[in-house]
Amino acid sequence: MIFQPDFDDSSIPLAEYPRPQLRRDSYLSLNGEWDCTFCSSAQPPESYDCKIIVPFSPESPLSGVNRQLKPDEYLHYKRTFTLPQDFNCGRIIVNFGACDQRCKVYCNGAQVGGHEGGYLPFSFDITSHIREGENTLCVAVADDASSDVYGRGKQSYVRGGIWYTAISGLWQSVWIESVPQIYIKNLQLVPDYASNTLKVTVFCDGGETPVNCTVYDGENVICSRGGAPCNSPFTLDVSACKPWSPDSPELYSLKITCGDDAVYSYFGLRTFSRVQRSGRHYLAVNGHPIFQSGLLDQGYWGKGIYTPATNAEMYNCLKQVKVLGFNMLRKHIKVESLLWYYYCDVLGILVWQDMLNGGERYLKRRLNLGPFINLHLNDKNHKSMGRANELSRRQYTAEAEQTIATLFNCVSICLWTLFNEGWGQFDSLDMWNKMRALDSTRLYDPASGWQDTGGGDVNSKHVYFKKIRLKNDGKRALALTEFGGYSYSGAGGKKAFSYRNFSSPQKFMRALERLYEKQVVPAIVNDGLCTAVYTQLSDVEDEVNGLFTPDWRCKVDAQSMRNINESLYSAFLGSLK
Repeated sequence: MIFQPDFDDSSIPLAEYPRPQLRRDSYLSLNGEWDCTFCSSAQPPESYDCKIIVPFSPESPLSGVNRQLKPDEYLHYKRTFTLPQDFNCGRIIVNFGACDQRCKVYCNGAQVGGHEGGYLPFSFDITSHIREGENTLCVAVADDASSDVYGRGKQSYVRGGIWYTAISGLWQSVWIESVPQIYIKNLQLVPDYASNTLKVTVFCDGGETPVNCTVYDGENVICSRGGAPCNSPFTLDVSACKPWSPDSPELYSLKITCGDDAVYSYFGLRTFSRVQRSGRHYLAVNGHPIFQSGLLDQGYWGKGIYTPATNAEMYNCLKQVKVLGFNMLRKHIKVESLLWYYYCDVLGILVWQDMLNGGERYLKRRLNLGPFINLHLNDKNHKSMGRANELSRRQYTAEAEQTIATLFNCVSICLWTLFNEGWGQFDSLDMWNKMRALDSTRLYDPASGWQDTGGGDVNSKHVYFKKIRLKNDGKRALALTEFGGYSYSGAGGKKAFSYRNFSSPQKFMRALERLYEKQVVPAIVNDGLCTAVYTQLSDVEDEVNGLFTPDWRCKVDAQSMRNINESLYSAFLGSLK
C-alpha cells in the first residue's frame, strides 16, 4: 500500500497530526502564538512581555523571539484554549512532542506535572482541571546546555565547527486529545518477516477491556482479531502482506479498538539481522544482505534550528535523499519528531538512530587526537570518560530506554547507536545488553567511531583526514559510520568548517567521485565493508560540508551522485558471489 503524507495548509504551524504511529480522530493543535517571558523566577509570572510561535525554540528566527535562554533564567509560556463542543469524551490529555530541557506544566493555575530531558514526548491528564469555556495552559522551562546530566546533542552556547546553537523550550508540537475513561495508551508492534506474523501488544489505561485489531491494505481487510487481551501480546497472520524494504516500502494500516476508544497505526513487514557469508558478517533486511549507503544527518533545519518550517519541507528533504540514491540516514545524537520517522517509513529510508550524548565537557585533546591515534580508555572508568556523576549515568540510561520505547514502532529504524566517539561513553557492553533486552529486533553499534569495546553488531569506523584503510575483524559487520566532510571555497563565511576544502564545486564533485571510487568501493570488494555514512546531509551553521545547503539546495550533481551509489550497490552484490 502506498501512503501519502497529508500536509495541512492552515495558518497553524506544523498543524498535521504529529503522532502517526498512534493516531486519534480527537485532535486540537496548540501550535501557534503563545505569550512568553524570560525571568529569574520558576513561578508563572503575572504578566508576559512578548509573543512566541510554538513549536519553534526562542533561539530560532521562526519563533519571532530570536533570544537565547540562559542557564540562570526561566522561560514561561502561556496560552488559552477552549475545547470544541462535544470534544470531551471522558478524559482530556495534553501532549508535548519535546521540550528542552526541564519544565513544569500548569492548567488553570494548578501544576499538572513536570518533565526532564529535552528530546522525548510526554503528556499529562488535565481532566480534573478543565473548566467550561476558556482554559489557560502555562509551561515554565529551565535549560542548561552545559549540564553534564542531560542529553544535549550538538548544542553549545559558543557555536563553531561541529558544535551548534543551543536551543531551549518547546520545539515540537503541542496538542490536546480526548479519550474515554478506559483508553489505549500505547502499542507495541513486532513484525516478523520469516514467520509472516505481527505480534501486537495493546497497553490500556483504566481497566482490562478486550481489544479488536484489523489490518488493512487500503480499504481491503487483510486480517483481523477480535476479543484479544489488552496488556498482553497476541499474534496476527499477515502472510498476505508484501515485505517492507528500501526498494519497496510497503506499509499497511491498523485500526485498534478498546471499548469506546479507537486508534490508528501502521506497520511494515520486515526483519533486521546480521548474516554471515564466506566468513564475513553483513547487515540484512528480511534475511538478504544489503549495502547501506547513508548520510550523517544532524537534524538542523536552518531558521528553525531544531524544527523545520513546515512538515512538507521535512518530507521533501527526505525525498531528495532518495533521489540522490542513498538508502539510509544516520540520525546523529538527536531525536526527531515522529512524523520524520513516518516519512522515512513511507519513502523507504533506513535509519540508524543515535542515543543522546551527555556527560562532562569533552576535552579537546581527546576529541581531536583519540580517534586518530587509536587511543582507547577503559569505559568502566567513569571519571576518565567524563561520567563520574551517577545522576548523569542514570539520566542517559533513562533517556536511552525512553528513546527505544518512543520509536519502537518506527518501521525504518534498523540500528541503535549507543555512544559516539567516546562522548560521555560508559559501560558500553553493559548498556548494549541492557538495551538489547528492551529491543532485540534491531541491531546495535555500542561505540561508534572509536573507543570500541568489541561488542555489538558492527565494527564501526570513522575516517577523516587520511586514506580509508579498514580491517575486518571477522566477528561483526564492517561499517564506515563517518567519513568525507568535503566542501568547497565560498560555501561559508570566515568561520566555515569542513574536513577538506576544494576551490570550486566542480573539483568538489570530482573529489567525491574519487573518494568513493578509489577508497570506498575497494573496501567493499576487499574488506567486506557493508555500510558507508558520508558526512553529511546538509550544512549546519559554520559547518559547511553538507551535500545540501541549510535551505535544501543541492550542492552536488544529482545524476553523478546516483551513479556513485549505484556503483556501491553493484560492487557489494558482486562481492557476495
